[in-house]
Amino acid sequence: MRSYYIVFFSIFIALTSCNEGGKKDKPFLPSSVGNINALQIVIPNDLWNGIVGEAIRNNFAAPTDGLPQDEPIFSMNQMPPDAFSGFARSNRLFLYVVLSNEDKATIATNEYARPQSGAVIKATSEEKLVELINKNSAKIIEAFHASEIKERQRRTSISLMKGDSLKKVMGVSLQIPSAYRIAKATDSFFWLRKDLKDGTTNILVYQVPLNMIENDSTAVGDIIKIRDSIGSRLLPVEDDGQFITEDAYAPYLFKTKIDGKFAYETKGTWEVKGDWMGGPFVNYAVLDEKNNRYLILEGFTYAPAVAKRDLQFELESILNSAKIK
Repeated sequence: MRSYYIVFFSIFIALTSCNEGGKKDKPFLPSSVGNINALQIVIPNDLWNGIVGEAIRNNFAAPTDGLPQDEPIFSMNQMPPDAFSGFARSNRLFLYVVLSNEDKATIATNEYARPQSGAVIKATSEEKLVELINKNSAKIIEAFHASEIKERQRRTSISLMKGDSLKKVMGVSLQIPSAYRIAKATDSFFWLRKDLKDGTTNILVYQVPLNMIENDSTAVGDIIKIRDSIGSRLLPVEDDGQFITEDAYAPYLFKTKIDGKFAYETKGTWEVKGDWMGGPFVNYAVLDEKNNRYLILEGFTYAPAVAKRDLQFELESILNSAKIK
């Protein structure tokens, strides 16, 4: 009888652990690991040291938009395919590139761990690999970025800031880490900040009438005019300085969605006019027609001599958690 139960249990495990194709069933995958925006590159050493590796670096380690100093989109680590086994497969992001008998680029979700986002690029020649990398990198980066935003939000949700004054006054809720505090609050403007070892990260929330941003052709200029006006009036700066957009670097403008609503996303750098203070910002102007407004959500960092990519990424993940009444 005991042998019967052992056999039955073994069959049960085998059936529930594998899908129809004989692969491990994804609900039983291990938890993924890795720092935010850390990308595991799986590629033979000779390809990594040649034109294929150069194409990967040009795309996946390109400078991040809107930062005052060059910082790569991803922090990359390379390993050969024969080392990509066991615990090494648990990295949350991976890019697998090899020569093969087919030309193909695919995105894989939760292939070896959960949550995990990966991409596999195979080609019959090095030149074709380079072509596929260049052609598909934007789509792959977008998938990786979305995956990392969710992971950053998951980590934030472990310890959230208490209070609902932002929702009551501004009609928006955000998943904000408990390390933040309210620096200033009125009936039309909120400023929240987190103290760093040397500097701060900051969140601004306010609203403007719909006619303040007229159309796509004038959007970036309208948004800069709005943020410079608000920053100059409402953010205290010593010695009569002004918190404004730095005009030495043209801001990046994208279109996106926040809580299902159209939004302009602007990334650039700010400065205090007449001083040496400055840093990066990300600004979302969310079209909220029901409330006859653009809701402005902004995150900016002041952290001299410190890498700012991941600080800004945390702010971006917070602002993307917005739920608008």
